[in-house]
Amino acid sequence: MRKIISLILNILIVIFGIIGTFLMFTHKGEGTGLVSSGFSNLKYFTVLSNELCMIVSIIWIILFLQKKKSFVLFKLVAAASVGLTFLIIAAFLAPMYPDLNMYEGGNLWFHLILPITAMIEFVLLETEQRIPFRYTLYSAVFALLYGLFYMINILINGKGVWPSTNDWYGFLNWGWGIGFVIFGAIVLMNWGMACLLRWLNHLVAKISNVYGEEK
Repeated sequence: MRKIISLILNILIVIFGIIGTFLMFTHKGEGTGLVSSGFSNLKYFTVLSNELCMIVSIIWIILFLQKKKSFVLFKLVAAASVGLTFLIIAAFLAPMYPDLNMYEGGNLWFHLILPITAMIEFVLLETEQRIPFRYTLYSAVFALLYGLFYMINILINGKGVWPSTNDWYGFLNWGWGIGFVIFGAIVLMNWGMACLLRWLNHLVAKISNVYGEEK
């Protein structure tokens, strides 16, 4: 039953990803609501994490249909990344930019619908054994690499002026020191999200085994 549910949820993730990608890449606005136009959307962690999640789901579906083992590590990396996106938008960026609608157009799918679906899918994902703890550390690398790209890009090209700024998230509004603190916190949040999803997955597996034994 968990495998069938996972298949359905992965199909939904792909559908939601296609819808979100279409809306994001056909958006004509520039610098409004954390949405740019065309391929410039790829500068956002939100878009990159959701695209990664969609690609991982496509590969998972192919492996599932071929009855091959799925790569749990990449499922955790993808789920933790979109989970981080969901958390940052809800707890940080939405309150920080109250005049911007963070759940409009493609953002609705990439900030809310797909991340929630992906997190639920991972929690219910059936694995052959308990997910190794080191997988949570690997998951945090995605946010770390993005943070390095973000900072290096500003160092090379300058901060710029809104809306054509290289600090599109505004993390350096309080200076470089605070900016590094924020990105350090984001990497830790990414790791924490991976730990939470791993624990919930184990909890569901444990409950399922108990119910299975009772049955």
